[in-house]
Amino acid sequence: MAENEFIDKEQAEKESKKVEQKVKKSKPKSSKPSAFAQILNGDFLTREFVLNNLNFIFFIILLLLLIVGKGYYGKQLAKDVDTVQKELDEMTADYIESKAKLEEVTRRFKLVEKLGPRGLKESENTIKVIQMKKAKN
Repeated sequence: MAENEFIDKEQAEKESKKVEQKVKKSKPKSSKPSAFAQILNGDFLTREFVLNNLNFIFFIILLLLLIVGKGYYGKQLAKDVDTVQKELDEMTADYIESKAKLEEVTRRFKLVEKLGPRGLKESENTIKVIQMKKAKN
């Protein structure tokens, strides 16, 4: 057809109907809503498949709850371990400090100075060890 040609109204309507029919044939409308829409509406819960497998669905939900609980339990254990580790570090530091003070107080020359007024003196002889053999019966 030429651009300036006259088209009567009936012919234009027929052509538009043909185009609409082609569009309808190319995109058939589904009578069922999409799976996502069924989930949002809650329609999938009334299906026979879901009703027949309720035990399995509840079991899966139980397992999911256990996994979540395990995660929280693991976090709590990690927190407790950190707390106990900090306490252990503090006690170790206190032990090392106390041990250093004890070693300083009980040094040999300080003991000699403190026990001098009581009349105790440091032995200048070497220590001798006496060993006895045990008799067999």
